[in-house]
Amino acid sequence: MLLAAAIAAGGASAKESTAVKELIPTGKLRVGIVFAPAASAFFVVKDAHGEPHGVTVDLARELAKQLGVPLEFMLAANSGLVTDATESGAVDVGFMPVDEERKNRVDFGPAYFMIESTYLATAASGMKTVAEVDRPDVRVVGIANTTTIRAAARSLKNTTISAAASVEEAMALLHTDKADAFALSRDSLPPLAAQLPGSRIVDGGFQQTAISIAVPKNRPTALAYVTAFMQQAKASGSVRRALDKAGFPNEPVAP
Repeated sequence: MLLAAAIAAGGASAKESTAVKELIPTGKLRVGIVFAPAASAFFVVKDAHGEPHGVTVDLARELAKQLGVPLEFMLAANSGLVTDATESGAVDVGFMPVDEERKNRVDFGPAYFMIESTYLATAASGMKTVAEVDRPDVRVVGIANTTTIRAAARSLKNTTISAAASVEEAMALLHTDKADAFALSRDSLPPLAAQLPGSRIVDGGFQQTAISIAVPKNRPTALAYVTAFMQQAKASGSVRRALDKAGFPNEPVAP
């Protein structure tokens, strides 16, 4: 049983009460999520009123509902900013891809989705594979302070990668012929490719990792709480429903 369920039933133990206080010290659930021009299993989009919609929004709403507290979103242009906010305690929970650098800064619960990072190449570049991106004359862009840009930098031996602050900024570089390839997760690229005539999602990848729920370090009972929540969200079908609702019925839930 989730800790939240026990609390809702009025049988909260001292341990459960500590977990809730540690998870939401302000009495509301503050969640860091990342927005982009097009939705993915990770990125959310904003409607005309600025309200976010997407998989992580639905998962955050479910967590807040189980806690019985108000929900507040921090909308960030990249996952590096969510990492910063989670590490500092500016948010209570963040959703982000996992790598070793982030493991040193925040504590991760279970994954809800697995990603592969690859490149979107412009039509003019003619590139079709990951190997073709790694040439001295290729201008590569990624999103600052993300697992993908770090993995791309490690894998590229013959060229370097430049940092953009957001997906929107990176796409603008492709549109204006200031970059030849954009490093991002494969599942995020199809709607972006549709915005760039003749572009291609290249064959192959350079990183496989998880997108997970995270909390600030040294909050063990908060980590246990979100771990139980995410395990139950996967087992109950909540993650599956969130992916379906966001338009990704063929994307698998992380094991």
